Amino acid sequence: MIVVFVLGALAVLALFVALHRYLWRRLVRDVSAPGGWYRRVGTVLAFVLPLTSLGALLGGRELPLAGERWLAWPGYLWLAVLIYLTFALLVGEAVRPLLRRALDRRAAARTDEVVPEAVTVPVEVPPAAPRPAPTAATAEPAAAPAATDEPAAGATRRQFVARTVAAASVAVAAGTVGYGTYGVLRGPRLKNVTIPLAKLPARADGYRIAVVSDIHLGPILGRAHTQRIVDTINGARPDLVAIVGDLVDGTVADLGPAAEPLAGLRARDGSYFVTGNHEYFSGAAPWVDFVRELGVHPLENARVELPGFDLAGVNDISGADHHAAPDYGRALGDRDRTRAAVLLAHQPVMIHEAVKHGVDLQLSGHTHGGQLWPGNYIAELANPTVAGLDRYGDTQLYVTRGAGAWGPPVRVGAPSDITIVKLVSLRA
Repeated sequence: MIVVFVLGALAVLALFVALHRYLWRRLVRDVSAPGGWYRRVGTVLAFVLPLTSLGALLGGRELPLAGERWLAWPGYLWLAVLIYLTFALLVGEAVRPLLRRALDRRAAARTDEVVPEAVTVPVEVPPAAPRPAPTAATAEPAAAPAATDEPAAGATRRQFVARTVAAASVAVAAGTVGYGTYGVLRGPRLKNVTIPLAKLPARADGYRIAVVSDIHLGPILGRAHTQRIVDTINGARPDLVAIVGDLVDGTVADLGPAAEPLAGLRARDGSYFVTGNHEYFSGAAPWVDFVRELGVHPLENARVELPGFDLAGVNDISGADHHAAPDYGRALGDRDRTRAAVLLAHQPVMIHEAVKHGVDLQLSGHTHGGQLWPGNYIAELANPTVAGLDRYGDTQLYVTRGAGAWGPPVRVGAPSDITIVKLVSLRA
């Protein structure tokens, strides 16, 4: 297993190096003259940026939070830029020969233009006096053949094409990442989903649950991000708030102040929390205790009976490595199955156990909707549902894209959201 991990890590590192070498060739070498300031700066950045990204990925948590921020911002943003810059340049490889051909045809057309002959008027010129025969001392050397400018012209056209493709690729990547970053930093938007439940009594018709997941407080997203989320939820006036995991990427000591605005959540039936996989990277037990102090109720393989339905929560799958595995029997085993059951479970793959235990609706997160296109296609390989509402037998699964971002604070094709799930009774 260790050998496979090492080989996989080496393969990823080799790809990482190869991509940066390719970017250096297309964005630095092909567009600049040797020895110029642009070539020197570009070469330095080709080494510094990937090292910053590796530092953010591998060594960030070994530093104090303030120091981690210095790595996280440039390192993670460069990863996002790297993705879309590579895509844009690969598209440019197809465009490059077309531009060259167009420029070559234009140059050939100019060369073939016929210059009109000048009209000459005969003028009588007196005969010139005979010139003395040249001697060896006065003879002029033979004229050298005229040098052609075709190679220089061809080189100029190639450089023009290289610079055009490079500039367009940088503009596309910067615009994509810039807009995706703005989408994360402005905060998630509300999304409304209506879900009918056969067992829901008429008195609970229209019950509204605010579902928020994957907030990912850390070196980039902090207290202001939490406050935006709280304000958005409170503005929707839900009956209940469900936080379905991946609240933090760090310890309570570092990120406790960033999470404190959660104490301001307002809902008639309170706020509930289940762990995600990232809580176990950071120390889940202290976080469970901390959110309880904030007035958010942890559901650790537990259930609470609410008017109209049962609300249950299970620990994340990652808890199995920390003596805190999900326990569906404890959370759901002895309940009255004539009542509707809503389960909070971080990962969508937990739906199969939910089906076995007769759950009517599972609320999950984890996938981020792919976060960075085309990441949604990769997420589909590991998750039964990446985003939205699905049905598995008699159990429905709703997956939110999450309210934050992991790694790059960027979302492309997967906007962040807080979902207001409206439960509808078929008996109403």
